[in-house]
Amino acid sequence: MPFRRSIRPWTPFVPVLLACSLSAQQNDVVLERDHYLDLERNAACIGARYHTGLKPVIESRADLTGVMGYRKDTTRRYYWLTELLFRRHLLVFNKGDVHLRADPMFSLELGQDFRDQTEFSDTTRFYQNTRGFWVSGDIGPRVSFQTAFHENQALYPQYLYIFTKNAGVAPGQGRVKPFNGRAYDFGWATGNVSWSPRGWLNVQLGQGKQFVGHGYRSMILSDNSSPFPYLKFSALLWEQRLQYTTTYARLQMLERLSTGSEGEQLFYWKRATFDHLSLSLGRVEVALFEGTIWRDIDQNGVRPFNALEMNPVLGINTLVNGFRGDAKEVLGLDLRVKLTNAMYVYGQAVTDDPGNARFGWQGGVRWFDLFHQDLHLQLEYDQARPFLYAHRYPLVNYAHQAQPLAHPFGAYFNEAVAILEARIKGHVLLQGKLNVGTYHLDSSSTENHGGDIFAADDEMGTNDGILKRQLVFLDLNASYLLNQMYDLRFTVGYMMRDLTPAPDQLNSGYLYFALRTPIFNRYYDF
Repeated sequence: MPFRRSIRPWTPFVPVLLACSLSAQQNDVVLERDHYLDLERNAACIGARYHTGLKPVIESRADLTGVMGYRKDTTRRYYWLTELLFRRHLLVFNKGDVHLRADPMFSLELGQDFRDQTEFSDTTRFYQNTRGFWVSGDIGPRVSFQTAFHENQALYPQYLYIFTKNAGVAPGQGRVKPFNGRAYDFGWATGNVSWSPRGWLNVQLGQGKQFVGHGYRSMILSDNSSPFPYLKFSALLWEQRLQYTTTYARLQMLERLSTGSEGEQLFYWKRATFDHLSLSLGRVEVALFEGTIWRDIDQNGVRPFNALEMNPVLGINTLVNGFRGDAKEVLGLDLRVKLTNAMYVYGQAVTDDPGNARFGWQGGVRWFDLFHQDLHLQLEYDQARPFLYAHRYPLVNYAHQAQPLAHPFGAYFNEAVAILEARIKGHVLLQGKLNVGTYHLDSSSTENHGGDIFAADDEMGTNDGILKRQLVFLDLNASYLLNQMYDLRFTVGYMMRDLTPAPDQLNSGYLYFALRTPIFNRYYDF
């Protein structure tokens, strides 16, 4: 056995590695549901004072006890190779104040759709092949950085294939190009440099996603769309009771500008400002949000820079621009109330034009350790009225790279979500999720009833032109966690999509097997 080796020679180094992993540095906790499950449970304690309503959360501002990637793995490993594969980061470098970690990222998924036999009858077998890497590090106690890159080839089930073909993007993962017939090739990257010159101040420059709220969905700002470049300032004040964050971002729409030769034309871009004020008052965490999408390009080209785009004060942009101006204004309220040390209720309200009753809202409850440790339940309801998030200039809407910045349904919908999760002996992860929703489409291009946020927000047509669809989406999956340091797991799952009325190819019964390292949320339940 050439790889057999006692782990004793590594024993003196294990505390050092764990201390490096457990120390509160300035990197973000990976924005993925399983990583935040224990983090949210820790924050649910009535005496805890952590602002988790804006994600990702900085490590130094969170209780990382028991959180995936930070908790201690007590499983016995007898070989040097198994120690490396199943307990540690692949590469670790520690010297003085410099700490580096590197891990592979991949998703090797193979599945079969047992329901769709109507389109592309040559096969009902599908796959996703993802390769990449994840590097993170700390330079002293104040500077941290991380970067990840994914290269993908995917042959999707039909409803995902049709969405990707029409939108030009893989859901939440960026632009695509055709590959080997009807498969797609796409790559995307995230990363940032995080600097805390003072304990109360953090500055980040990077590319990634953000999420506002405590629910499965967000009606305010979610990680549904692709990563975007940003500059973020965050201050933690008043004995950690108050957190104020301003993010400057650059978004993109997949429509070419009329400049340069065809194929060299740039995509339409727009700047965005997101302000978030969170106040923690014992059992209650309440937050205010303002999102502004600026109209930086018009029919005459790029507009002169508007100094108001740099304004960091929440509410000023809406007061100056109004709700029907050239910029897109979205106001939101986010609330969490802790009922016990293991249960809280939460909700959101959002509007972009209260005078015309354009509102959205959310209500939910989350219960940790339901009747048994590591058994968790979440129930949620989301609803949006017509034309929410849309704009009279469609390119200035509340979207990025052909996907909504908030709920994936867009507008004019309602949805109920139930999620039951369990963890057995630290390594077996079980999840069952049920989505039941209704959304409204336009029957033709001459109709506009407010469900499509990529159309101008002017109503057209009659009620006879509304196409109402009902969605039932069931996702059952079981995973065995192989290495919690970078979330290496083997997963088997079944996704069932039932959309009525709809063509058969929009329905799915997909059984899949995957070996992957999921460090981001994939939203295929739409």
